[in-house]
Amino acid sequence: MPNAPQPLPQDLPLVIVLLGPTASGKSDLAVALAQALDLAVLNVDSRQLYRGMDIGTAKPSPAQRQAVRHELLDLRDPDQPINLQEFCGLASAAIASELARPRPRGPMALLAGGTGLYLKALTQG
Repeated sequence: MPNAPQPLPQDLPLVIVLLGPTASGKSDLAVALAQALDLAVLNVDSRQLYRGMDIGTAKPSPAQRQAVRHELLDLRDPDQPINLQEFCGLASAAIASELARPRPRGPMALLAGGTGLYLKALTQG
């Protein structure tokens, strides 16, 4: 059958993306997925990159951060800006590291945040 769907290669990375507005439940879902799939949560929220901006950004709670590894949080103080190019470099390295971890289900990464521009820059350049 020429039009039959072809199976995906087993080694094709799976990147799960949870994107939505602040306080919409992304962190709870991300932690549950990360625990179930043995993943780290990779932040793609432009404000959660900064230390001290926990409440207004609905940053993952200390309990959530203790339950699973979170990356790309609290990287800088608010007076030390991170531009989009810097973020993409840091995020690309974190994603590559997560995809390189051996897993029975193949390479996977979990991105969570509320900044569509950051996700678009990562996925579309």
